[in-house]
Amino acid sequence: MSGRAGTVDVRGTVAEGFEAVEDAFVRNFEQRGERGAAVAVYRDGRKVVDLWAGTRDVDGHEPWAVDTAQTVRSATKGIAAAVVLLLHQRGQIDLDAPVGTYWPEFKAAGKERVLVRQLLSHRAGLPVLDRPLTPAEAQDGVSGPAALAAQRPEWQPGTDHGYHAQTYSWLIGELVRRVTGRTIGRWTAEEIARPLGLDFWIGLPEDEIRRIGRIGPVDEPAAADGGGLKLRPKRAVSEAYRDPGSLTRRAFGAIDPLPDENDPAYRAAELPASNGISTARALARFYASTIGEVDGGPRLFAPATLTLARTEESAGPDRVLVVPTRFGLGYMLHGPASPLLGPGSFGHPGRGGSLGFADPESGIALGYATNGMRKGVTADPRAQALIRAVRSAL
Repeated sequence: MSGRAGTVDVRGTVAEGFEAVEDAFVRNFEQRGERGAAVAVYRDGRKVVDLWAGTRDVDGHEPWAVDTAQTVRSATKGIAAAVVLLLHQRGQIDLDAPVGTYWPEFKAAGKERVLVRQLLSHRAGLPVLDRPLTPAEAQDGVSGPAALAAQRPEWQPGTDHGYHAQTYSWLIGELVRRVTGRTIGRWTAEEIARPLGLDFWIGLPEDEIRRIGRIGPVDEPAAADGGGLKLRPKRAVSEAYRDPGSLTRRAFGAIDPLPDENDPAYRAAELPASNGISTARALARFYASTIGEVDGGPRLFAPATLTLARTEESAGPDRVLVVPTRFGLGYMLHGPASPLLGPGSFGHPGRGGSLGFADPESGIALGYATNGMRKGVTADPRAQALIRAVRSAL
């Protein structure tokens, strides 16, 4: 299928029974301010939705192409978590071992008993740095791990949780490097992306630059529906983001000034918390492979690993996001702050819009990528509209 749907030039394919997803995708452009985006859905290992529309650049006119990829921000965390879980599946990492077992310098400043599983579930007490890193330091692969090795936890590790928005990059990246001798970007490319045929990178190769669109902020239309973080008074959330001393501001400001996400140097860096670059198709295919075979290929997660990914490790008020959140080992779980398809769903949104998740009970895996970044963190109204459409098709 390709052509016009209403006023939007939509390209791609939709299997019979999933037409509601295309309708919702079109409404995102017509009613929710979408500039350029793609959505893909797999069911039981078979691709049933693969759509794209709009412009490849948030501030441009060139059409989004079949192979356009975008920075997906924290949706990267879902693939980064898979690296650690796969190393556990292969017997190379013990989730209940202290991080210092693999990274001796990490034991400093009261972190001797921080466990690997606590890094994945945002319970390590390390969402902030006493001194934020410059963009150059954040990208050099050395300064971030060194800063976290010396950092004292904000709370006793294991007793509470708070979203490690930026520090997750250096915690998970350095753990993987210590265990495997490879950077997380290289490991992901060699062990996940290449075998599964994914257009996904943590650290963009120079020869792929031509495919990547520009992201940027967009305003939310006044009539946009649903998907906001409304679990506490709006004032509590907004005040946390305004207060320079809050864990919220400090966690998201662990790199200061904020980097230019369209800068080739930033895209080439390996920041598994925030700078993965992907197509929607790759996000969906990755999550489909965690719950079953895709196109006859092997599944990524063994049943026991899948259970680990979506078993609740953290729940309740989040010290950083200031709303109740739920996490498994590296994945956000379905809940009011991050509604997915159903109670057993697991995945990860990216701040501003993007999303990838799987729902084992229905066999659904979804990937959504956009170049229009909104202010929300966990439940973008465009992604939520697509989820509701998928649910209606089941």
